[in-house]
Amino acid sequence: MSVVVFEKPLTRISLADWFANVWQNQQTNETRRNDAFNLRHEIRQMRNETKVRTDWDTYHNNVRLADRITELDRWRDTLQSCLDKVKHEIKFLKHEKFETEREIDALPVGIIGECISLRDGRHGKELTYDEGDTELKRELCLVEHVKTILKERCQNTWEKLNRLEEVKFYLTFDLDDKTEAYNIDKTQLTKDKDHATVTFKIDPLRIPKGSLSYEAWMEHTKNTKQMADNELSDTLKFREALFVCRNRARNDMHSQREYVNFILRKRIYETQKARNEMEWQSLKMKEEMEKIERELRTLRDFLHTNTNALKLVETRLENRSYRPGAELCRDYADKGLKEEVLQLRHTRKQIQDKINCAKSTYNALEEQQVIIARDIADKDHALMTDIRVLDIRVRMKKGDAANETDRNIELTNMEKEIPPT
Repeated sequence: MSVVVFEKPLTRISLADWFANVWQNQQTNETRRNDAFNLRHEIRQMRNETKVRTDWDTYHNNVRLADRITELDRWRDTLQSCLDKVKHEIKFLKHEKFETEREIDALPVGIIGECISLRDGRHGKELTYDEGDTELKRELCLVEHVKTILKERCQNTWEKLNRLEEVKFYLTFDLDDKTEAYNIDKTQLTKDKDHATVTFKIDPLRIPKGSLSYEAWMEHTKNTKQMADNELSDTLKFREALFVCRNRARNDMHSQREYVNFILRKRIYETQKARNEMEWQSLKMKEEMEKIERELRTLRDFLHTNTNALKLVETRLENRSYRPGAELCRDYADKGLKEEVLQLRHTRKQIQDKINCAKSTYNALEEQQVIIARDIADKDHALMTDIRVLDIRVRMKKGDAANETDRNIELTNMEKEIPPT
């Protein structure tokens, strides 16, 4: 009986080849394992290095963000301090400008004009170009000059306020940007790789439109601060200039006002003195008129007596002309009577001339009395006008300025001149 054996129709290898194949497989497996080991080692090393580098990169970037936040915060404090100073200066400059405008509105141009117009209403010879008119007009020129200076200061202050408002706008705008950047960076600092909002972004390495370099940013920030410092450098001078100009103007006007008041009081005193002199003249004139009137009556009586004496002499001469015959002679009696007639006629003419002269003198005294009365009335009006001017000028004083008529009357010694009401 025989056994049938079936073999695959494949080429057989030798045992040596089989051992060689085994050895080759062993070498290949070892190589693959070594490669796998090396790969795992490289992967572990790469992972560790990557983790360390990533952690350090994250740490350094966190430090950079923290430094950036600190820098932004420091610049925010600096710019906020500048903004506070700008607001402070704007507030005080507006106050000084308001006070200066109030000073301009309070300038007594109308009062001085009213005083000048009132003194122009004086009558007669009292309407003079005296020191009061000169000083009032000088005071008006001073007030106009002060008004021009204060207006110029206000204009300069207004321009300065506009520049400060512009600086304030730039500072506010820059502070808002820095605050927003500060908040963004602070938010980024709080995020980590496990944060819920962490995602892939489209082209994160792009350069945003309008972005600046750090140097340009630093220059922009420093320029903003420098602009604020430049505008703040002379605001104190502006405020001091307004204050000094306002007080100097107030002092100048106070000095001129007091001098004008002194001149007006002096003028009142002079007018009062002249008025008293005119009253004395009027009194003496009345006394003289009374004396002249008495003398006229005496002269008329004397003229009447002289006339009667002349009539007597003429009657005697006329009656003696009727003597008869040779008795009608020019004797000593006739000669004496004729000389008496001539003397009485001459005396009568002299008396009549004196009467006419006395009448003329009386009329002249009466006319002068009218002139004196008119002059006294003009001086009374001038006195009351100047006292009223002094009362009007009280309104130039600030605060509660009561009516100072009584004080002015006392200062000008007019107590006895004004009749009781």
